[in-house]
Amino acid sequence: MLKYYFLTYFLSIFSFHIAQETINWISWEQMVEKRANDSVKKKVFMDMYTGWCGWCKKMDASTFRDPNIVKYMNQNYYSIKFDAESRDTINFNNHQFTNTDPKFIKSSPNSRGKTHWFAHSLLDGSLSYPSYVILDENLSRLMIYKGYKDTENLFGILLFFSTDQHKFYHNYLNETWQKSLKK
Repeated sequence: MLKYYFLTYFLSIFSFHIAQETINWISWEQMVEKRANDSVKKKVFMDMYTGWCGWCKKMDASTFRDPNIVKYMNQNYYSIKFDAESRDTINFNNHQFTNTDPKFIKSSPNSRGKTHWFAHSLLDGSLSYPSYVILDENLSRLMIYKGYKDTENLFGILLFFSTDQHKFYHNYLNETWQKSLKK
């Protein structure tokens, strides 16, 4: 009986530890609800993926499992996983986004489907997977990144935006441009 209690205790600790090592992915609707209740808004990291995308699966199996990435994303971002072929309806900026062909049925979960207009809009029609969209605290798009990112590259991106370095870089580029015009 004592062994049973120890086993249960260690399994519960192990389960809790495993649960803490995953990114808290949420849907668009969940993010909207969380933002409404949070006094300090976070930036949004959106992972645009599809069921048939091999590099998306590699991101899920490697980079998105790195403990540093997991911890940083959970602390600093609303992390959204969005299936770019989803048939869900998304409401954003007084627009309603749906799938381009909501009646289309995939032959299997790994077959290609029809694109969602929300993914098309956020990615400016350049549909490449995986893609990542960074939105600021006001849900304005800051940047789109495409393709597989290893831990080091993704961590650099996350730091760059969460610490507002993009604002300083923008100012630097603007100053450089203004100086070049005066020459």
